[in-house]
Amino acid sequence: MTTVQFTLPDELAQAAERAGLLSSAALEQLLRRQLKARAADELFAAMDKMSAVEDSPYMSPEEIAEEIRTMRLEKLAKGLA
Repeated sequence: MTTVQFTLPDELAQAAERAGLLSSAALEQLLRRQLKARAADELFAAMDKMSAVEDSPYMSPEEIAEEIRTMRLEKLAKGLA
């Protein structure tokens, strides 16, 4: 276990204490929820970034077939096939 010490404004600390939010269990639950929320936010941000990319770096099967056909025709034209 790790011990964490932090400073809060008196009014906030008193309100949090009255609400039962300063117990180890409550703080653990709050932190876990926040970590999950941030992970979800990061995932959605990455998905947005990926969808913003216009051109895929990958070729479709049709594009690959066309490239192969073109190369074969070029070889035939040069008499290398």
